[in-house]
Amino acid sequence: MASTEGLVPITRAYLAKFYDKYSFAPLSEDVDRLSNELRKCYRSFLTELPNRAGEELLISEMEWTPPHKIDENLWRNREQIEEILFLLEKRNWPMKLKGHATSADTAIATTVERLDAEMHGILTAVQSFQSASTEKIFNMVVTYMPQDFRCSLFKQQRERSERRKQAEVDAVISSGGSIRDKYSLLWKQQMERRRQLAQLGSASGVYKTLVKYLVGVPEVLLDFVRQINDHHGPMEEQRQRYGPPLYQLTSMTISIQIFLKMWWRHFDEVKLSKDDLLSLVEQSIHVYGSEFKRFLVFLGEVFENSPFLIPAEEAGAAELNQSDDFMEAVIPAGKTHEVRLTVDSVNSYIAWDFKLTSGKDVGFCLELISHSGESNPIIPYQRYESSQYGPLRAFLNEEEVVVVHMPIQEHGANIED
Repeated sequence: MASTEGLVPITRAYLAKFYDKYSFAPLSEDVDRLSNELRKCYRSFLTELPNRAGEELLISEMEWTPPHKIDENLWRNREQIEEILFLLEKRNWPMKLKGHATSADTAIATTVERLDAEMHGILTAVQSFQSASTEKIFNMVVTYMPQDFRCSLFKQQRERSERRKQAEVDAVISSGGSIRDKYSLLWKQQMERRRQLAQLGSASGVYKTLVKYLVGVPEVLLDFVRQINDHHGPMEEQRQRYGPPLYQLTSMTISIQIFLKMWWRHFDEVKLSKDDLLSLVEQSIHVYGSEFKRFLVFLGEVFENSPFLIPAEEAGAAELNQSDDFMEAVIPAGKTHEVRLTVDSVNSYIAWDFKLTSGKDVGFCLELISHSGESNPIIPYQRYESSQYGPLRAFLNEEEVVVVHMPIQEHGANIED
């Protein structure tokens, strides 16, 4: 069991600094170009086809905005890939294409079979990425658990849970459920995993004691699972940095699927050259596959090297570097400059950084004021020329107030606080 002493969960500020080392090269311009061509093309079908009022509704239902979360986009890409593979299966080809009515149809059929194999390769890549990411998180949790019967029980429980989830998916498929039904269930299961983690991290009282001592999960790990997927938590930095190119790729695979569906439905009716249409879908799948795989390799490297728990001092330094909440205060001799901080939650962290610009020294202390107004010293009074502290874990009750005193006893001073 690895020690968690002195460690805290990663913060968004720390990840922002860490991600500065990992810059994703922009997607190929072909992604936007081909996506626009696909949309322009399948919409042009509508103008050529008489009495197709329902087609406009079909397209509007299939066109949707990519979600914000990275993992949800990965699931949605998988869903679209499977929808495309469904269309590429020979049994779902247009009748004329199945029969190889002309030499041109035979050439199209050969290319479609090659595209099917290419799409299967893309599906394998995203599945492998998701599996590796899940295992990394699980292995990290296990690393910080006692390596005894409790760890074995934890692994067995996970295996039973995953078997149950797979059985639910198999039941949907065997009952004739659609690809959309399958992925709606898969995402629901993913959200259930998140909720269970968040509930575990937010546990309190007797239940939290059982989790910590009977299951053996350290408190810092509970803090990690509680906050990791918050809307404004550490992963939001990842979404801001690496979400935009993934959103482009999600949109592209949606356009490929709509284009192919519309073409198949009206294979004999469209007036555009079949060679041109085939070339467009072939280029699109090739560019989508190469860029999506490149993105997965990059994100996998980032994820592999990203820490989950870090020393408290590093977390505090990152927060200070990210903060613009500094002020300058002039404190006359004999007066006290007081800063009051309301504690947001139990086990909050407090950090401070000040320097004197006047060449004087300053007295500094940190106190806790309870609901009753009782004052308790945390950092005893001492004189400093400047001071910088990493985060201090304060085992405080909510809404208690931390007071930072800077009394000047002998000289006036200018302080940047």
